[in-house]
Amino acid sequence: MQIFEKLGLFYLGKKLTPDRTNLSNEYLLYDSKELSTHAVCIGMTGSGKTGLCISLLEEAAIDNIPSIIIDPKGDMGNLLLSFPDLKGDDFLPWINLDAAKQKNLTPEQFAEEQAELWKKGLSEWDQNSERIKRFHNASDFAIYTPGSNAGLPVSIVDSFSAPKGQLLEELDLLRERIQTTVSGLLELLGISADPLQSREHILISNIMEHCWATGKNLNIGSLIQMIQTPPIEQVGVFNVEDFYPASARLKLAMLLNNLLAAPGFKTWMEGEILDIDQMIYTSQGKPRTIIFSISHLSDQERMFFVTLLLNQIIGWMRTQSGSTSLRTILYMDEIFGFLPPVSEPPSKRPLLTLLKQARAFGIGIVLSTQNPVDLDYKGLSNAGTWFIGRLQTEKDKERLTDGLIRGDEGKFFDKQTLMNTISSLNKREFLMHNIHEKEPQFFRTRWALSYLCGPLTRSQIKTLMDEKKQSRENVSQSSQPVIKDDIKYEADISPSLPGIIRQEFASVDYPVESDGRVVYHLNIIATGDVSFFNNQYGIVRTIPVAYALPIGHNPSDISWTQSKPFSFEADIFGSSKLDGAAFMPVEPRFFKLETLEVLDKQFEYFVYQNYNIELFKNEMFKIVSFPDESERDFRIRLQQVTRERRDLEIERFRRQFYKKIDTLERQLKTAQRLVDKEGDQYQQKMFDTAISVGTSIFGAILGSRTSRTSVSRAARSASRLSKDKKDIARAKEKTVEIQLRIKNLDAQLNDQINDLTNKFDPMAGNLQKIIIRPKKNDILQRYFGFLWVPFFHSNTGTVKSLNRLIS
Repeated sequence: MQIFEKLGLFYLGKKLTPDRTNLSNEYLLYDSKELSTHAVCIGMTGSGKTGLCISLLEEAAIDNIPSIIIDPKGDMGNLLLSFPDLKGDDFLPWINLDAAKQKNLTPEQFAEEQAELWKKGLSEWDQNSERIKRFHNASDFAIYTPGSNAGLPVSIVDSFSAPKGQLLEELDLLRERIQTTVSGLLELLGISADPLQSREHILISNIMEHCWATGKNLNIGSLIQMIQTPPIEQVGVFNVEDFYPASARLKLAMLLNNLLAAPGFKTWMEGEILDIDQMIYTSQGKPRTIIFSISHLSDQERMFFVTLLLNQIIGWMRTQSGSTSLRTILYMDEIFGFLPPVSEPPSKRPLLTLLKQARAFGIGIVLSTQNPVDLDYKGLSNAGTWFIGRLQTEKDKERLTDGLIRGDEGKFFDKQTLMNTISSLNKREFLMHNIHEKEPQFFRTRWALSYLCGPLTRSQIKTLMDEKKQSRENVSQSSQPVIKDDIKYEADISPSLPGIIRQEFASVDYPVESDGRVVYHLNIIATGDVSFFNNQYGIVRTIPVAYALPIGHNPSDISWTQSKPFSFEADIFGSSKLDGAAFMPVEPRFFKLETLEVLDKQFEYFVYQNYNIELFKNEMFKIVSFPDESERDFRIRLQQVTRERRDLEIERFRRQFYKKIDTLERQLKTAQRLVDKEGDQYQQKMFDTAISVGTSIFGAILGSRTSRTSVSRAARSASRLSKDKKDIARAKEKTVEIQLRIKNLDAQLNDQINDLTNKFDPMAGNLQKIIIRPKKNDILQRYFGFLWVPFFHSNTGTVKSLNRLIS
């Protein structure tokens, strides 16, 4: 296993030599948990910024970390172009045909050339097709295109629903979300609204706060109605009519209605609900890399969608537990216009909120821009890692160097030297300034696993997503069966039922169409509670149960296995029969008390057989799911828990080893100083001895009286030189010995991290199922009786329920 394949480390490239002229053999490995303190990537066009960011997101996918990517240009869809076989045919649909023509190559020849280029590039960076396979299989990749059907469509229907949890409880957070949501909506209408001055903004904000505070969901349709007939009487101290007259409110409502009625807006209401929790993991708990491609949208539409998306991320974030390990990445390519230094667009406040608070939840924000002057300084100052590529304009370099020098208090950077260095960086060369590292580092980015073909066109996105869209449509259609109406019903005749059995009429919650009629279907409903007690797993839990058993015409057999669960609400009772409605005929035996008594008793047994608490246990980590936690959610939580444990263990080992390595490095410096000192002294003594011997020989030739003494002294000096030479050799041996011990410690640390990587692989190992059943005397029945449910029978033969609780 390559050293960079350890989970928790992102392989971004190789370090440059100190003079920045060559690559060293040392990998640049970025600790994933350090990304939770956020990062910015800055570099002019052609600096290699996109390649670096795609490499970072590839590493996140390999490490089983989901990513949310906002893509204003269309480049990030390249993440879906990974070809494990590295064949020319795989590259062919994605090549640049103009580039092929410029080289006088056919598309097939150019595709083969690109395949060979990728093989060579990967090999030079110690990667291969197996690593592409690992990346390809580690994550589920998808491109969403809000307001378009090119990729997976996104529905904003739920984006105006009342938030849940902490956000609803904390008024300042709730009002911040309302302010940004309303600003985004008005931006879409072409209204640049000041939250403190605009009547439109103030009115809609008050309506939204009134509804959300009571847990009532909104959509654009209901908002239009409430603008015309507000649910509030006052705005501040003014009456609504004085503050915003009805005639003016009608104009605002018409604007919103025109938006809703526009044919192009229909696509905003279709597709997958913008639910972050459901989007970033599959139903099996596999992490996803999701790209929101917004290059096709207008500036107003982009701002509207990005604001909604950021608010949804904040709402989801506040439902998560705190974490020091990386849970999710939010990456935004080309931040220009969304976090400016001066103005206050709707997206700015939620972005700053995420930059300040997301780190506590393990959410890493990565922002990319060509020009640092486009980015609010608060955004730069909240980033723990800066990736800096080549910049040319003086204004950009000034802004960046001022921030870096202020950030490290001038320890590593001299302003003019830094400005010159940034100007001279080559393509794919970056300066990484990481607050968690001892010093900044220059490096060259690795070869990307994905094919970097540039921005994807609408048709290319459609090609990538067609299969995924088709499978989702098939699932959606299969979950909505069509019921044919072949029953002969008796109009306006209510059957005679036993007086001691309660019967009620369910409400009509949906509008009745004109091409058919309403028919009441009989259901036997039973409700109650089932309690669970288990000391071993600390479970004390009561679950409400409610089932509706439809009684059709002339059934051969009837049992609770044919019933459907529903959410029981007290106001389901008490409605009166709809005038002109008919009743479905029912076999008389179901009106007999003995039949109903049998069904009543069978219900208790049915609940006993079918109601249990299913827990999931990971034996390796001794982690058990919560009672209401699905297998998907438990697998997601398990991944985060194992990441946190892995990071803590790795950090513990590193502290232990680094302490030993620091001691050895100090000894090594002492030993090297001794070698240098002994070497200098040896050279000086050699020089002195040479002079002494020369003088002695010269004196002996001339017959000097002191020649014998000098010769003797020279001989002693030569003897000391021999001893000093041995001292130098011993000092060098000591140096080599310490270097070897440091190398061995490094190897031991790598082995330990290797073991931890295998031990804490969240995708390894099976889950054990634990079934906890109730006792029969812990099943309490609360209601048993008849409920007539209204259904609409169309003239075309289809049937659908008119009650929102029972279908």
